[in-house]
Amino acid sequence: MISHKLTNTNPRSHGITLCVLASGSRGNAIYISDHNTSILIDAGLSGIEIQRRMESRGIDPKQIDAIVVSHEHRDHIQGVGILARRFGLTVYMSEDTCKAAAPILGKVENIQHFECGTGFSIGQLFLHPFSVSHDSVDPAGFTVKTSSAKIGIATDLGIATAMVKTHLKNCNSLILEANHDPAMLENGPYPWPLKQRVQGRSGHLSNHASKNLLREIEHHNLTHIVLAHLSETNNTPEKALAEVSGAITLCNPDISVARQEECGELLHVTT
Repeated sequence: MISHKLTNTNPRSHGITLCVLASGSRGNAIYISDHNTSILIDAGLSGIEIQRRMESRGIDPKQIDAIVVSHEHRDHIQGVGILARRFGLTVYMSEDTCKAAAPILGKVENIQHFECGTGFSIGQLFLHPFSVSHDSVDPAGFTVKTSSAKIGIATDLGIATAMVKTHLKNCNSLILEANHDPAMLENGPYPWPLKQRVQGRSGHLSNHASKNLLREIEHHNLTHIVLAHLSETNNTPEKALAEVSGAITLCNPDISVARQEECGELLHVTT
């Protein structure tokens, strides 16, 4: 098995490696590493499944330094407690999220609280959490920066506010929600209250909304776009790719779709 720790003689070690381990309503987790510090953004699968997916990409779970939690919904925190206890990890989350997540997390020894709007460092990774519009107590999106690359993460949000757009500008890589096709949602099997929740201001971005967001933040140094949190009932990868890729005019990024059932590829991000 190839370790995710790379030597300093490898030029790739100056960027960020990321991998969407899972994305969707049944579990979410993102691996990010600068090859000195490695973190998970959310851990919404079982602990053993997250370990299995990391190992399938040559990532040693023992090398994870911390878990950062975006919000308290089970599909983002199911495996947080068990992984924190198993590997002695520090968990970073807002204080309100911590209170709301406590029944699912169980006992976690090392918790650090952050506030949306205030950046913090984990090793050489600098994270800036920002508020997003979602039906949880204190939901956050993130940018993750090193000296040579910047990743933006915005999933689980109903609208792309001016704040969201400001933080996602100038990212080299984006993990961006494209949850549903509006026509499929409208004509699909969800009960009306759930349809209203999904398409509401505290729900999830549609393919069209994701396209409009990308159109505003696209720039020449954007190299990777991962479409995330696709609904298995109200969307298809083909629809999401066709819609969102229509926003691209300034650059030629690699665009992929994160899946629920399988681990994504390792992506290397530099400026």
